[in-house]
Amino acid sequence: MASVIAQRAATLRAWRAGMVESIGRSGRGAALVALFVAFGLLVALPIAFVALQAIFPALNHGSFAQPFAAIRSTLTQADTWPLLGNTLRFGVTVALASLALGVPLGALRGLTRLPAARLWDLLFLAPFLIPPYLAALGWMLLLQPHGYLQQLAGFDLGGYLFSFAGIAFTMTLSVFPVVYFAVSRALMSTGGRLAQVARVCGATPWRAFVRVTLPLAAPAIAASALLAFTMAIEEFGIPSALGPRARFSLLVTSIEARFSDWPIDLSGASVLSALLAFTALAAFVAQRRLLAGRDFDTQTGKPVASEPVSLGAWRAPVLLLFGAAAFCTTLAPLGAIVATSFVRTLSGGLSVANLTLAHFTAIASAGEGGGALLTSLGLAAGTAGLTGTLGFLAAWVVIKTRTPGRAALDGLTLLPHAMPGIVIGVGLILAWNLPVWPVTPYNTWVILLLSYSCLLLPYPVRYASAALRQIGGSLEAAARVHGASETRVLWRIVLPLVAPPLAASMMIVFAVASRELVTSLLLSPSGVQTASVFIWQQFEQGSIGDGMAMGTLMLVISGGLLALASLWTRRLDTLP
Repeated sequence: MASVIAQRAATLRAWRAGMVESIGRSGRGAALVALFVAFGLLVALPIAFVALQAIFPALNHGSFAQPFAAIRSTLTQADTWPLLGNTLRFGVTVALASLALGVPLGALRGLTRLPAARLWDLLFLAPFLIPPYLAALGWMLLLQPHGYLQQLAGFDLGGYLFSFAGIAFTMTLSVFPVVYFAVSRALMSTGGRLAQVARVCGATPWRAFVRVTLPLAAPAIAASALLAFTMAIEEFGIPSALGPRARFSLLVTSIEARFSDWPIDLSGASVLSALLAFTALAAFVAQRRLLAGRDFDTQTGKPVASEPVSLGAWRAPVLLLFGAAAFCTTLAPLGAIVATSFVRTLSGGLSVANLTLAHFTAIASAGEGGGALLTSLGLAAGTAGLTGTLGFLAAWVVIKTRTPGRAALDGLTLLPHAMPGIVIGVGLILAWNLPVWPVTPYNTWVILLLSYSCLLLPYPVRYASAALRQIGGSLEAAARVHGASETRVLWRIVLPLVAPPLAASMMIVFAVASRELVTSLLLSPSGVQTASVFIWQQFEQGSIGDGMAMGTLMLVISGGLLALASLWTRRLDTLP
């Protein structure tokens, strides 16, 4: 009798285990379907509609007539190929200029005993804090006729700023830190140890650098140059702020004009968007392949400390070089922005009598500026929450399960990295501005939430993926053995372990979303204004002080959140 009872109990436990496993598989399947639906709405749908509108010009009227007619007509227009040529020339110029500035600075940072090294790193991080459009406005205030430079020195550089060279210079100052940090970190990891071995074997210092040190950093240099190229051709704010006075247009500014200026050209904008997306995607694929295929193994066993080289007599020239780069990159545009937020009028100059807090008071009141600030903060918080949730779940499915379709899901999470923001904005307009939808987020604040989430989704996904790869499977297996469901394991074990880097990524998302410009200009509905749109419109309307006060507030908020994210990540790295 006892053996029968034991046999039945074992059968019951096996049945329960099978049911739990079956429920787990069905739960994972349902979660994967839900994630595919969410990522399809956020990522795949807008990109697909850009392609469909480019192929079928009457798609917005519900017709598939005359396929490829818009492609032929747009590509045969007189300005299309010059726009592409300008875009490629601009991207290549910025990439080469970024290399010319970033490689020497990065090599000096990585190989020498540079005084105040962390301070220079912090100053070169600031361009990631200052939105490019805000930096362009700062340079305008500084260099244009009757700007701060003319008030202080008696001359202006407006003719240079409003030219191709000036636009490329401004863009280079915003993106060259990607080269600087890539090169400096690559050389810090390899060090000068192998170059010292070459010196011992008779190589001159220059030959050791060219034949040993530089090849070790070559993958990082090339990948960062491609990234600088991609960032340059995707950027809207700097070309839009400086380009009209220089009579210089790019694909990104032409796409926005076809949506903003009458007559509206949806199909032409879609074709140009596809052309821009293809160019950016090609550079992105080239960058990933380069990083995947050009690794160097420099570890030969016992780790050896590499002593940085002393600057010696070159100390003063190197510090002067870093100081000039930091001044142009960070201090000059930031100083112009902050100074303008505190002066009554630009013509009054930088004097004590001209200082005021009226611009900040106007924003703090319940007026247009205060509403724009609250809208941006609310949208940024919603974006951080949505992308954090979806990013964590997607990373868990891809890293911790063997669910079929996870590779396609991983590809969807990566796609926004290669898509320019204006392409996402165009796709959302085309996708949701159709009469077939019974309910649509178009012309509501939800469309802004969708655009921000699509653009910034890769941040939480990559942070969570990196954290999940460091978590072994023993804790989850132990919890499952003791009867915990997969959902409970995910909530009580996995999420707490991933929480610090995930929270850091959400802070970054919040900081970036709060100042996003191009999709805000395209998608902001009537009566809804964000902080970036407020700054842009105030500058166009001549209320520059109010706009720069808003910019200063956003810089303080973004800087504080990014600093918290950095401290949180650094604290996580020091944990045993």
